[in-house]
Amino acid sequence: MASYKKPRLRDVALRRLLSVVFVTLCGVLLLIFLLGTNSTTTIETNDLESVDDNDDGSGYHRDLKFTKFQKLPQQSDLSLKVEKLNDLPPRNLDLFPNLAKDAIIIVLYVHNRPQYLKVVVESLSKVVGINETLLVVSHDGYFEEMNEIIRGIRFCQVKQIYAPYSPHLFPNSFPGVSAGDCKEKDDAEVKHCEGNPDQYGNHRSPKIVSLKHHWWWMMNTVWDGLGETRAHSGHILFIEEDHFIFPNAYRNLQILTTLKPTKCPDCYAANLAPSDVKFRGEEWESLIAERMGNIGYTFNRTVWGKIHNKARDFCFFDEYNWDITMWATVYPSFGGSVYTLRGPRTSAVHFGKCGLHQGQEENKACIDNGMANILVEDHDKVANIDSDWDVHFHKNQPGYKAGFKGWGGWGDDRDRHLCLSFADMYHSKGTAAPL
Repeated sequence: MASYKKPRLRDVALRRLLSVVFVTLCGVLLLIFLLGTNSTTTIETNDLESVDDNDDGSGYHRDLKFTKFQKLPQQSDLSLKVEKLNDLPPRNLDLFPNLAKDAIIIVLYVHNRPQYLKVVVESLSKVVGINETLLVVSHDGYFEEMNEIIRGIRFCQVKQIYAPYSPHLFPNSFPGVSAGDCKEKDDAEVKHCEGNPDQYGNHRSPKIVSLKHHWWWMMNTVWDGLGETRAHSGHILFIEEDHFIFPNAYRNLQILTTLKPTKCPDCYAANLAPSDVKFRGEEWESLIAERMGNIGYTFNRTVWGKIHNKARDFCFFDEYNWDITMWATVYPSFGGSVYTLRGPRTSAVHFGKCGLHQGQEENKACIDNGMANILVEDHDKVANIDSDWDVHFHKNQPGYKAGFKGWGGWGDDRDRHLCLSFADMYHSKGTAAPL
């Protein structure tokens, strides 16, 4: 009897030991998985320093349907490094693993005005529903102070992208400043310099042309190239670093985009603010249809397709501002009035006191007392659009229209063809949807 029990006790002990080893091994593997996941969703170091100089880029562009053309400029070292950052995953996936089914993606495009960016990020943090969507921040250039502000966001998923052909990334060559470039009103034949003047005889300024280049690259990338957005079938909201967003903006926009197909089927977009940047709204009990504005505008893939089809018109119009180019050439080509739908009270305001890329330094931030003094009232904190309202149409509004010849600044053939190259970078497979 004793000789029979002893082997059974040994077997029981062995099975217990194997169970302990198995459980321990599973625990170690789970810990490794969690640590690996966290390292990919939270990036707190200088992102540019983490890029491997010896990496040939073959591991990147997994999320970008990207095709390089020989006509694109040869990239600088900084451009190559920055481009690789575009494939990093969104931040805060551990906090917000899923987007809402009907999410309106938000794209914030910025340059280098940290004082402005702090204001818009603070306003976004108070927007009701912001945690349901993805915030894409598109950078024109690489500036660590701007990155630090974005890294501090904890209220939603955040994806950063960088325009790899920004003139600010090319210190010694096109699209930046080249040694042989013509300047101001130089005569190319006399000076033996490179460049084509605009209609007023002025040669390109990299600082100026970057505005239009960034917007066009961003639009093509967000709609047709970026893994997180290229399959998005809904609307996308576009805002700038000097737009203050009210707490009710996202909920109001959800209502507007839902009502648009029935209330204003010919409206191409929805806006958070009036086209007149100084106007706060009519305060009527009515929806408003008016000309497209450039503050808090949102549209869908169908409208993007119409815009993209006019790439040559956009890229060859001698005007350095993207919005004036749209008003004077692209929108008129659609035929008829191009309306946008908005509420009678603004849900976003422009707070910058100077334009272009001014206002980088803290003491020259173009903001009163270093901050935006914007009054947010109780009705700005909750959705204030009634789905039963009728639509009032503003017709024959003043502003840039077909026939305006442009302010110039966009006469160089190199800029025009680089712009066209951006339109060819990606291959969209989006399906058309109602306006």
